[in-house]
Formats: sequence, C-alpha cells, structure tokens
Amino acid sequence: MSARRTRAISASERTGVLQPANLARFDAQWIVPADDVREIVDTYWAARWHLDAGESIAQRIIDHPSVTFSVEHGDVDAPFVVTSARSHAWTRTLAGRGDVFAIRLRPAGLAVLSDLDPASLGPEQELTAAFDARAHALLERIASAPDPARRAELADALVRARLAERPLRASQRIANAALEALTAQPHVQRIHDVAALLGTSERTLQRALRTHVGRGPGEIARRIRLQEVVRRLSVADGDIAGIAVDLGYVDQAHLTNEFRRVAGVTPGAYVEALARTQAALRGPA
Repeated sequence: MSARRTRAISASERTGVLQPANLARFDAQWIVPADDVREIVDTYWAARWHLDAGESIAQRIIDHPSVTFSVEHGDVDAPFVVTSARSHAWTRTLAGRGDVFAIRLRPAGLAVLSDLDPASLGPEQELTAAFDARAHALLERIASAPDPARRAELADALVRARLAERPLRASQRIANAALEALTAQPHVQRIHDVAALLGTSERTLQRALRTHVGRGPGEIARRIRLQEVVRRLSVADGDIAGIAVDLGYVDQAHLTNEFRRVAGVTPGAYVEALARTQAALRGPA
C-alpha cells in the first residue's frame, strides 16, 4: 500500500477525542479508502496499544455521526463490533494489549454492506453472524489480513464487490451529500439552507438522513459542531467566547450548555482538565 494512504491521526484534527494527546500513544492512523469505494467508506482507521500490567487508559470521545464496523483483537470485548453515534460523550477503557481496524461508513454504506437498520442500532453491539450475516462475513474476511494496510486493501476489494451487488439509490446519495455539506461547514446552519444547497427539499433531506444514518440533520449538525469545538479547545488558547462567535452560536452560554449536555463538563472545566493531562504527560519541568 502506498505510504500516502496511511498517516498518523494528529491531535490537531477534528476527531472528537477528548484527550487527543493519547492518539500518539495508540499509534492511531487514518487509512484512505480507494477512490471507487469512497461513496461507501468515509475512512478506515487503526489503533493499537500495549499497556503495562495494571495500567489502563479511559478514553472519552464525542463521536462522529456515523456507523462504524470494527475488527478487534487482544484484550477487547468482542472480535467484531458495530457502533453508531451516541447521544453523549462515551468512554472506552483500554488495558493490556490489542488492536482495532475500523471502517467508518458514509451514510450510503450501511445498506450496501449489511441488512441493518441504523435507527434500531444501539451505541455499541457485538456483530455476530446471527445479528447480521452480511456484515459479519465481511469483517471475518477482513480479519484474515495480517495488518492494517493489508486489511484496508482487502476491505476495498470486498466493499467494491458489495457495491456491485447493491448499487446506490438516490436517497443514499442525498444522505452522503448532506453529511458532507454539514461536515465541511461545522457552524450553525439552517437545514433549509443545506437542502437548498443540495437542490432538494428539507423533507427529503431529513428523510434520507433518518433512513441511512438513523438521526436527523439537526442532531448530526450539532455533533459535528461539537467535534469542532473540541478540536479548537484542545489546540488553541481555550477562547470559548471566540469559538462561540466563529461557529455561529447565539452566545457563549449557548455553546457552554450544549457542550455540557453532551460532554458532561463545561468547556472551561474541560480546558483546565486538558491542561493538567498535558502537563502530566510532559512530566516534571
């Protein structure tokens, strides 16, 4: 695989990871999908960890509004997992050693690779053959490859074959375009304006996202915006008022209330905790 397809996930990127300094500890990587499967796969990502006995890391995340399939190995709860966007920040505690190869889907992808209904998915579930035979068979094949780069190559080929079996419908393309538009502009937007940008009606836009993501455009937009808030708070000087203005919040209180509702802390408390964590990682001066 070309080196340009794989790169480290930077702490300065919009990932929703509330402790971005940990990304380097997990050797977290993005792996770019092949061009002809990009309508199905938003990105592949991989991580691995090897912690000392008795050590654990509680990683908190405000996740991307998408469905993700993952192949997991080592000290993990299940070999194959499907996750969907949670309503609040969630925590995964890592211990021992292990690795993950994940496929973050675009809205169109779930109906191509599985028979699952996104609206019925829980936040995180083991993906067994009984739960969904089509997706389980896919992950079982991907797991046979020995490393993330070759898993990505195999995933490209398997996704390509599944797409030939189930070509995209118009609603899937609308859902893809809607999420792309919301991701590209993570500030407060009227859904009517997004629909107009895409040349469709607000009702059609809402129906497409509900069908293929399991969530409405307003909720999706808020989640992407909060990921951008996390990114800015973690790489800048914590100028909460400036971030609120830039992202179109009514005022700083609006941002604070929305962040606290999802993250469980205020932006100010988060910035203070982040500073303490970074100081601890740097060690004594």
